[in-house]
Amino acid sequence: MPTVHGIHHVTVISGDAQENLDFYAGVLGLRLVKRTVNQDAPDTYHLFYADAEGTPGTDLTFFPWPRMAPARLGVGLSVEVAFSVAPASLPWWQERLAQHGVQVEPPTTRFGETVLPLADPHGLRLALVATDAPIATIPWERSPVPAEHQLRGMHSVRLWEHNLAATADFLAAKLGFTPAGSEDGWHRYAVDGGGAGKWVDVQELPEERRGAWGTGGIHHVAWCVADTPEEMAVRAAVASAGLQPTPQIDRFWFKSVYFREPGGVLFELATDGPGFGVDEDKATLGEQLILPPWLEPRRAEIEAGLPPLRMPV
Repeated sequence: MPTVHGIHHVTVISGDAQENLDFYAGVLGLRLVKRTVNQDAPDTYHLFYADAEGTPGTDLTFFPWPRMAPARLGVGLSVEVAFSVAPASLPWWQERLAQHGVQVEPPTTRFGETVLPLADPHGLRLALVATDAPIATIPWERSPVPAEHQLRGMHSVRLWEHNLAATADFLAAKLGFTPAGSEDGWHRYAVDGGGAGKWVDVQELPEERRGAWGTGGIHHVAWCVADTPEEMAVRAAVASAGLQPTPQIDRFWFKSVYFREPGGVLFELATDGPGFGVDEDKATLGEQLILPPWLEPRRAEIEAGLPPLRMPV
């Protein structure tokens, strides 16, 4: 059976683009690895933050739509994205976030791991999870965060659902997830044996209203597949459930298929390659506006409609 292999990236709707850049690069210390535009709405940026080289599984991306209303949390949405950090780094992060006035909740324990929940400037729910998982990320030497404290890629995503069984059955039958425990109303599922980047937590809330996209809300969760043949095999499995996945879409840095899982959360299948280094030097990732070839003829028009961005000092 074809399966996904963990989180590839998570895409979020943000408010002001400069505020977004200041927080994710300036406070959290992620690298802006691709400064481009939303290919379906090229009048707005698509900003990709990750480790030094944009390794799949480290990547949080944003559509800055500051005129949108705030997201309405509810069922049918992903409601939080968590990053891994070294266990010894949590006190350091508590101090850093406090210095920058970031909204942070008290540390808590989830599935045996210590978690620091927080929110970004536009309301996105984030969490830092202390884990001894092997480091699969590449530290960014120009980050304001020392290498030993840098975020170590995605840990997990959390979903709110009206009907747990429908989503759980789909995760197992079509994407390859297996149950990995329950705690405080949350049900954890693992793929590829579980571990950081290979978890999804689902909470059933049958009386909760349906959520709606907006600033501070997660737009979609992308799952890794190795290449086009594997992507098309997983797509066929999704289609067999009657979920009407899109055709494969060439995003230039990876290839994508989109669909909504039974509870309504928008999922993407994304190939591991070719990666962000295919069209710019890895030493200068994110420093210039990069457009896929089919948008290059519109560069002047696109650039004129985008606000300027300056890297945090």
